[in-house]
Amino acid sequence: MSGNITSEFGTIVIDNEVIAKYAGQAAIDCFGIVGMASLSVKDGIAQLLKGESSTKGINVKIDEQNNIDIDFHIIVAYGVSIRTVVTNLIKTVRYQIEDKTGMKVKNINVYVEGVRVID
Repeated sequence: MSGNITSEFGTIVIDNEVIAKYAGQAAIDCFGIVGMASLSVKDGIAQLLKGESSTKGINVKIDEQNNIDIDFHIIVAYGVSIRTVVTNLIKTVRYQIEDKTGMKVKNINVYVEGVRVID
C-alpha cells in the first residue's frame, strides 16, 4: 500500500519505493554501516548491495493510517558497537522519513546480516 497525504490542494501518493530510497540513503550516511544486505534464498548468504540496489535490503509497509514500518537488512563495519550503530540508524531514519514525508514511522526493525572489514 502506498502512503496518501490529503491537503486542501489534493492528494499526494507516496510509493513504498520512494520511502525505501530515502531510508536507504539515510542509512548509508550513518557511521558504521557498510551497506544493505540481500539474502540469497538459495544458500542463505548475505550479499552486500551498493548504489541503486541498496533498496533491496529494505522492506517498507504502510498501513491504512499512513503509519510506516521499515525493515532493514544491513552489514556493519568490523570493530564498531552494533548497538550504537543500530540506535543511530533508527533515530536518523525516523527523523529523515518523518521530516520528508510528514508520515509517522511506527516501527524500524534492523537485521544485522554481516560484518565487514573496511579497507
